[in-house]
Amino acid sequence: MSAENIPNWIDQQVKSNDVVLFMKGTRSFPQCGFSGRLTQILDYLGVSFKDVNVLDDMALRDGIKAYTNWPTIPQLYVKGEFVGGCDIVSEMFQSGELEQHLTERGVSFSKAMA
Repeated sequence: MSAENIPNWIDQQVKSNDVVLFMKGTRSFPQCGFSGRLTQILDYLGVSFKDVNVLDDMALRDGIKAYTNWPTIPQLYVKGEFVGGCDIVSEMFQSGELEQHLTERGVSFSKAMA
């Protein structure tokens, strides 16, 4: 993918999927601990999400950082809105705020029962 097309492609992914995680690696094989942590959180909550591996394309890796003006990966988007990276999303999960955020935006999930 050419660098010129990256912003449009990112925008399309963010707007056409309810939940998108731009991450290092894939949902089934995260390539960094932070990406793995967010995958675990989303899987625990039973959230259906699209995973995008930024390691597949350096232009995509740089492009997602420019898209949000956020320097780190992973990045979580819900209903077209940037939610945050690992620290922010982890804190939201621990406080219950992430479930509330998903519910308010009409994203269904089936939280695993402990």
